[in-house]
Amino acid sequence: MRTLLLYGDSNTHGTMPMQGLGVSGRFPRDDRWPGRLAKLLPGWEVIAEGHPGRTTLHDDPVEGAHRNGLTVLPAILESHRPVDVVLLMLGTNDLKARFSVTASDIALSLERLVRVIRASEAGPGRGAPGVLLVAPPPIVEVGCLAGMFAGGAAKSQALAAEIRAAATRLDVPFLDAGAVVRVSPIDGIHYDPEANPALAEAFAVAIRQNFPG
Repeated sequence: MRTLLLYGDSNTHGTMPMQGLGVSGRFPRDDRWPGRLAKLLPGWEVIAEGHPGRTTLHDDPVEGAHRNGLTVLPAILESHRPVDVVLLMLGTNDLKARFSVTASDIALSLERLVRVIRASEAGPGRGAPGVLLVAPPPIVEVGCLAGMFAGGAAKSQALAAEIRAAATRLDVPFLDAGAVVRVSPIDGIHYDPEANPALAEAFAVAIRQNFPG
């Protein structure tokens, strides 16, 4: 049994599109894309590690420093080792206006996370886990989250190309989730129900192709 760690934010957690600030639900376990992915990958233990609000490497001055994905990553890797593969999908929360970072900055931040994963000795035999680097889909500034992500939509359009370039530099496989799903028109950040099966299928194909048994 190999282990696949899904390291992400609210869209890995399964957060539903939000009708208002502080009004959020979560898709049922079997409906979320991580749960669906587990069923498509027999022989893999699929661990969903999605934290709403998680950034790549920023302490959030509003929502809390514990949302820093770099700070907590080593502990999560150690707690689940041996980890064969990490599916890394972060960057959406970095688009919040409070962080003032570019698409290039976000890609470089993801590079740093990949280097941490590779140096973690959390893989089988204390080796390096494999990494599938995923670009989240572009966001839309609508609904209750529009103000929080002001200016982020334009930057998000460049994110896939920047993360693809980072994956090339790192020599890790890449998947553009924006080619598979779109964000919900309700809040412009989270995914509608139909995105879950589509993502699960795309990720299953990528894992099988890039990390064959």
